Formats: sequence, C-alpha cells, structure tokens
Amino acid sequence: MVLPAAQRVLAVRRIYHEPDIERWPRARQVLERFPDAERVEVPSHQSIPGLYGNAGQVEDWVRNKREVLVLGEKRSLAARPNGRSADFIAPSTSNGCAMACSYCYVPRRKGYANPVTVFVNIEKVLGYLERHVGRQGPKPEPNQCDPVDWVYDLGENGDCSVDALVSDNVRDLVDLFARLPGAKGSFATKFVNRDLLGWDPRGGTRVRFSLMPRETSRRLDLRTTPIDERIAAIDDFVEAGYEVHLNFSPVVLHEGWQAEWTELFRQLDDVLSPATKQQLACEVIMLTHNAALHEVNLGWHPRGEELLWRPDLQEEKRSHSGQVNVRYRAAWKARWVQQFTDLLAAELPSCRVRYAF
Repeated sequence: MVLPAAQRVLAVRRIYHEPDIERWPRARQVLERFPDAERVEVPSHQSIPGLYGNAGQVEDWVRNKREVLVLGEKRSLAARPNGRSADFIAPSTSNGCAMACSYCYVPRRKGYANPVTVFVNIEKVLGYLERHVGRQGPKPEPNQCDPVDWVYDLGENGDCSVDALVSDNVRDLVDLFARLPGAKGSFATKFVNRDLLGWDPRGGTRVRFSLMPRETSRRLDLRTTPIDERIAAIDDFVEAGYEVHLNFSPVVLHEGWQAEWTELFRQLDDVLSPATKQQLACEVIMLTHNAALHEVNLGWHPRGEELLWRPDLQEEKRSHSGQVNVRYRAAWKARWVQQFTDLLAAELPSCRVRYAF
C-alpha cells in the first residue's frame, strides 16, 4: 500500500526493473507497495529505451517523476572522499528524484527523465559501509565536516526523505549509523517526511534542510515541501534525535536578494528553539548551472530560467567531471559570498558556517 505521505509526489503506474529482480527482498517490498503498477523488464537500470536520452520526454518531465519507478542492483560500491559537506560520499542506494527542482544537476547525466531508481541490494551497501567505517579508526582531528565523527553523505543523487516513501533503504541506513561509533550519515532534503520522526537515529544522522527565500523556492523548488513547512519541522527533528543543519543551496542571485535572505534569516532566528540553535550549522553553495540543462528546462519550465540563466552575471567553469558549467563570475562571486555570510552572522548569529563557496 502506498503510504499517505507519498500520494502528493508519487502515483507510480510503471516500474522498470532488471531481470530476476524479485530475488532481492527489498525489490519485493517495493513491488508490494505499488501492486497496481505495470512492470516492465529492462536489461539495466541505466539503459531504458524511450525513457533516458529521449528528447521527446522533456514534455513529460514531471509526469515521469510522479508515475515512473526504476529498480536495479548497485554493482559498484565505493566511498569517495569528499571533504566539503561530508568526509565521504557513500555508495548510493538510489538515484533520481520525484521532485522537480529546476537547478538539479542529476538530469544532466540522464537526459530528459529523472525518476527515482531504487537500488535493491541494500544488504551489500550496508555491509560495505560498516567495513569502511571500521577501517577508518577514530577521526584524528576536527574538520569542517564534523569535529568528532567521520561523515558519510547518503543522498548525493536524490532526496532520502522521498526515498523513504518508496522503500526501507533510508531507515536501514539511519539504523546503521545509530549503532556505529565514530561515524554519522548525512543527507540534504527539501521534503518533510514525518515518518522519520518515529525512528531512533540516536544522533547518528545529520539532516540538512535545504532552504532559500520563499518566492525563489516557489519558482525553482517544484514539487517540494514549502519553505515554511520545512522550517516548522526543524525543531521536531532535533527533538527526535537527529542532528539538524541547514543547507543554503543554491544561493540564486538577483536584484533584491539581500532583502529576501534577511527575511529568511530573521524568521529562523525567531522560531528555532534554543536546543536547535545550540547545534546549528550550515553550508552555503552559490548556484552552478549548465547550458544543456538550461535547454532542457526551456522545454518544461522556462519561467525558472529567468532566475537561473544570467549570462550578465555568469561565466563558464569546467567541472571535475569535465562538463562545462556556468557559475557567477569569480571576482564578483567572492564578494557576494562574503556579503551573504556577513548577513547571516548579523541576522542568525547562532548558525555556524561549515563552508561557503
């Protein structure tokens, strides 16, 4: 049965799956959760003809996110060093997302469709992570990720709060880090899933609520939980035993941005509890965009590109993977980052900045 919280973002009608997928208990769980969905066998979760790489699918961008699910096996397990938001990027237990943030980088690699893919061999991922944590030993010194624990990013290519509507993968990860000494899991989210409040994280999972000014979010954070509802959930997650940080990402610059962010910071300062503020920290990430994604977005949500595509403010930047992206011009960006962090310090002084770029 589909969980009530899922009904707004998921109405799965078709499940693409790899051969013999039901040998995995997690796959059987997902299939039982969506019993009326059409099942389509495919050779690989990475190669689905007519879905990925099909330019005609851009018109069905949101429909695919809502109605399509993919089940596959994660074959390559590696914890990649990171050093910014986390010490390591954990092997993913999913890919894609049911939400439709128009600045999301994942669709750049998948081509016109980006529904949720669930990796069903969760036992292998959990075992790999436990062994990896065990090999690290105690953290030798504090860093920007955490002063004590090794931090593992759990949701690099999706949103774990939404993934938890589909399967128990995320709960298994939270349970794992609840019992592993010296390590914690971490994920950013734009969706409030209150089912997570009934779990027992015991401080082993850091939830990073992504926030931006209300009006900007309405134009860019499509199908997500409204900003005010995300803010209202923060204290509840702290009380439930999660570490909660803020993710000011992406910071989208436009005329009058300072006033909008001032309003947001003051709202947070007014409503967050002393317990939340005592453990509060954030990361600040300025927008990076991409010409290919810009063209995709013009096909389904051109209004958002009025904010995201600003050639007058941006310049080309080649990413670590070799893609040509656009970012705010370097000389100006440094000044804007400083203005942002100064504004944050003045309006929300309890919030420590872990990193900003």
